[in-house]
Amino acid sequence: MTKVDVFSGFLGAGKTTLIKKLLSDGYDKQKIVLIENEFGQIGIDGGFLKEAGIEITEMNSGCICCSLVGDFGTALKQVIDDYAPDRILIEPSGVGKLSDVVAAVKRVEGTEVAGTVTVIDATKCKIYLKNFKEFYENQIKYAGTIILSRTGTIKQEKLDQVIGLIKEINDHSQIITTPWDLLSGAQILKAIENPITAADMAAALLEAEEHEHHHHHHYDENGVCSCGHHHDDDDDDDDEDEHEHHHHHDHDDDDHDHHDHEHHHHDDDEEECGCGHHHHHADEVFDSIGFETSRSFTKAQIEEALGKLDDNVTYGMILRAKGIVAGENNEWIHFDYVPGEVEVRTGTADVTGKICVIGSEVKKDKISELFGL
Repeated sequence: MTKVDVFSGFLGAGKTTLIKKLLSDGYDKQKIVLIENEFGQIGIDGGFLKEAGIEITEMNSGCICCSLVGDFGTALKQVIDDYAPDRILIEPSGVGKLSDVVAAVKRVEGTEVAGTVTVIDATKCKIYLKNFKEFYENQIKYAGTIILSRTGTIKQEKLDQVIGLIKEINDHSQIITTPWDLLSGAQILKAIENPITAADMAAALLEAEEHEHHHHHHYDENGVCSCGHHHDDDDDDDDEDEHEHHHHHDHDDDDHDHHDHEHHHHDDDEEECGCGHHHHHADEVFDSIGFETSRSFTKAQIEEALGKLDDNVTYGMILRAKGIVAGENNEWIHFDYVPGEVEVRTGTADVTGKICVIGSEVKKDKISELFGL
């Protein structure tokens, strides 16, 4: 199967600049063929790509979405037969519909759509969405990854508006908000091929927390766990109801044993087990909230916010928080929280800021407010 990446985006959004960056250090010596389809132009961006040793197949007879059934499929198949590339990049016309391009690729035997990207000029999103709604919405809606250009010159308030407009159309794809010069091509490509949203990060954290819970029981010779309950062989977790009194008031004990306070069973049929309690699946017991944000924070702001998460009444029972957010002077802040323990450090940039919080009965509005989101 030949992997195909589609780079959509309105006229002048920066698609070619992005592709150039990815070719320089993202695709890492793969054999690439780029198919351009500029509407009404004669492949004016092809020069630098040819100099880089990239094969160009230009299709300037018309907009890609106007000639999908015949011309495009034939050209794509010919490219695969002639060049046997590791990867095909398609840069469709700026006024093409992304859904049409993806459908056309899928009709060609031997191809696999690996990434669908839409590049959006953050300074023009609002006006283009108003004036070119049909095409613009389609490019946003069908993108696996949305990459904002020109975010370094835009005020935070306007950037927030742009992100809000995009999320009204597509609330499930990752939006890259970090200025491109702070990211490597490899980072961007990784985000395109394996988009990790804040929700994904929260899910991964939740899975890690569940794994932690399986390993905190200490049994005596009668098979009684240190929590005071007898467990059947297929019941290796404690009941969440029995552990509410464990909500970490003494933060210095037992290193990380404060993870113990939210345990649950994995009885698929949700039957009562030996201890006489009804048991829940993890998604019944735990809540998670994930944000993606382009906002920048100071270390002090993050430390102050995390310090407040110990307030179970206001925020719910927070077990874990983790994030990577923009800091000052192009630094990035990485942070981790467990009850009573906060770690805030500087680290590498990410494609956009991410914050996730996991707990029981998480008061999501209050968490949003806490981080100013």
